[in-house]
Amino acid sequence: MSKISFDDFLKVDIRVGKVVRAEPYPEARKPAIKMWIDFGDEIGERKTSAQVTAHYDPSGLVGKQVMAVVNFPPRQIGRFMSDVLVLGLPDKDGEVVLISPDQPVPLGGRMH
Repeated sequence: MSKISFDDFLKVDIRVGKVVRAEPYPEARKPAIKMWIDFGDEIGERKTSAQVTAHYDPSGLVGKQVMAVVNFPPRQIGRFMSDVLVLGLPDKDGEVVLISPDQPVPLGGRMH
């Protein structure tokens, strides 16, 4: 495991947002869901694609608060441009479980 400085860590802008829209992304190479996430007034709405179909369906994601890196450059995922990277952890089978706060928090809050 390589080490980074605390200053390097501070460069990664991880914020909380709320999924406001989600839909299947059947054109993706691996099953995925497209999400539009509201990060509050400062950042606004951003979109992403995530391979989370093992544990989530689009309708169940709407309203969910999720954590995401908001300062990566946009990335083309097939025909879809992803603006943020949602964060998750693998379960015992390697399927992604999204990271989210266990209490409601204000949108756009930065992880400390």
